[in-house]
Amino acid sequence: MSSETDLYFRQIALGDMANLVYLIGSKSERQCLIVDPAWDIDGLLGQAEEDGMEVVGALATHYHQDHIGGKIFGMEIQGLDYLQEHNPVPVHVNKLEADGTLEVCELSRSDLVEHDPGDVIELGGVRVTLLHTPGHTPGSQCFLVEEPGKPEPGVLVSGDTLFLGSCGRVDLPGSNPEDMYKSIQTTLGRLPDETWLFPGHLYSENAHSTMGEQKQSNPFLRVTTLEQFLGFMGVG
Repeated sequence: MSSETDLYFRQIALGDMANLVYLIGSKSERQCLIVDPAWDIDGLLGQAEEDGMEVVGALATHYHQDHIGGKIFGMEIQGLDYLQEHNPVPVHVNKLEADGTLEVCELSRSDLVEHDPGDVIELGGVRVTLLHTPGHTPGSQCFLVEEPGKPEPGVLVSGDTLFLGSCGRVDLPGSNPEDMYKSIQTTLGRLPDETWLFPGHLYSENAHSTMGEQKQSNPFLRVTTLEQFLGFMGVG
């Protein structure tokens, strides 16, 4: 990121499931959002405070417990409900993900801001566009972070839709492999090659890439037909 940018951006590895959590905001406004707050809320709030940033919202890519908190595999993961107790903020979710979020976390519907695809959140000179990418869950979303008028490439925070060299699972309740194919090929595959890619898990040697690199190396972006994609996923 250029020193001239207004974008505040931190990638933080947390938890027992190789999660990557993000702080995204505006340096000029001194405000930020937490993407998928889970595992160590105090640590995330502490990092933002150390950086002189006020946490003013949470962005949820999807409702799975390792991303927003709750019980999974015998573990109790700190998440959105803990955040709301200690630093109440609006929680931005895709409208198709709202019910699942409320089932997993002890929140009220008034805590949620339910979004349509393409909605935009702005902080200072930073614009976050919410891209609906169903497949892993019905309301999965990715976040395209840009500074309009600046030459810097956009940043895609892709949650569990697209990883470096792979993509999210489609064998879980609410998953849909055909939707995943469309999300990866149509919504994400059309992003400019120079767009930076930051996934929701560290499942590879590197913690980030570009869409151009992934279009060359990621088999789930390289497929040309739904049949090929389903074959790679072991479905159909």
